[in-house]
Amino acid sequence: MTQLSQKRKALRSRISPERITPPEELARREAERTELRLRGQKIFERIRPELIGEYYNWFIAIDPDSEEYLIDPKLLGIVKKIKEQYGDKSVMLTTFRLNETGTCGSI
Repeated sequence: MTQLSQKRKALRSRISPERITPPEELARREAERTELRLRGQKIFERIRPELIGEYYNWFIAIDPDSEEYLIDPKLLGIVKKIKEQYGDKSVMLTTFRLNETGTCGSI
């Protein structure tokens, strides 16, 4: 562990020691996100060919459980549609972009 990461860990534990998330919980959450992404990507790959021509570069949010999806040309538009569709209930969607790679941006 580097000095910087040790300092960050010490700082977090001083600020709010009761809010430290155990590594097992962090690993569980990461595995859950990965599983959700893979299920969403499978659906995306299946429906992309029929949507890409008309909705090129639009955002698509996919519910892997129901296989329902929402599309909008803008990110804020897709967020608004998700709120309208699902309201306040907790929902896990995967968001892609209708293009050759499916990515929403670049780093």
